[in-house]
Amino acid sequence: MVQRLSVAVVLTLIVCSAISGCVTRSDWSVTNDGLLQYTISPECNYEREMIETTGNYSLYEVVYTSRGTQISGLLRMPKSEEEVPGIVLLPGATVTKEGEQGLAKYLCSLGYASIAIDQRNLGGINVRNDLGIFSNGEEPTEHKMVHDALLAADVLREQSGINPDRIVYLGESNGARFAITACALDPDARGVIAISTCGYGVDAAIASGQLTDPAVIRFYRSIDPETYLSEIPPRKFVMFHSVNDTVIAYENAERTYAKAIAPKELHTVGCATHGHCKEMDAAIKTELEEILS
Repeated sequence: MVQRLSVAVVLTLIVCSAISGCVTRSDWSVTNDGLLQYTISPECNYEREMIETTGNYSLYEVVYTSRGTQISGLLRMPKSEEEVPGIVLLPGATVTKEGEQGLAKYLCSLGYASIAIDQRNLGGINVRNDLGIFSNGEEPTEHKMVHDALLAADVLREQSGINPDRIVYLGESNGARFAITACALDPDARGVIAISTCGYGVDAAIASGQLTDPAVIRFYRSIDPETYLSEIPPRKFVMFHSVNDTVIAYENAERTYAKAIAPKELHTVGCATHGHCKEMDAAIKTELEEILS
């Protein structure tokens, strides 16, 4: 069975009808400081179809439209008599929503619902191309990917059985960059967990003279998660990183963490991998309990 929901936003504010809390952010802009912003537009539609159900969970395929593109996700919900928290789960580059289900299953075993989405270009980015798009006054793909994550959170909030006030963003690698930015732009989110990621080091590039054009700087700031770190408190910012990560060096994660504002935590692990590993699981459990308490 496919379910379609839509909602009107009254008086162009976030005042929704009783049937839905799902809103979509429409007009975009970037401040002089490089902060991405969205306003609210009237309608958000999504479809949900059950794939699998057991005594412990239900798995749905979800499709919604974001910035003119259909985004596909997997919604995994634990069976519970009470409302459960929800997690927007953003995979790293080249990783599909199906490839993120190992972590989704672990989160489900802890009592958390999650929506893992297929990101545009499967999380891959083309910064030079996006700069050209931005310079033409159009919306870059990386901005659209933040919007996709924000709408995924709205889809979670709309689900019966999920507590709309207990939503967290969790991302891996490139997905974590979008998770950080989305959390900063979503004042109702409770926090963010970023695995195996870092910022782009725009401030260092400016200081060294590599970036001098104000318009170019504005664009690079807008896609750099470090630009948004000050917007996260008083929500908690949590990082996980392996000292053996060969994709993003540990010192780069340390640089980003140093720029974050408390409350924050960096968990260092020794697994020989980039992205989530089981060595992180106990601390992920503890951090989620604290963030959502």
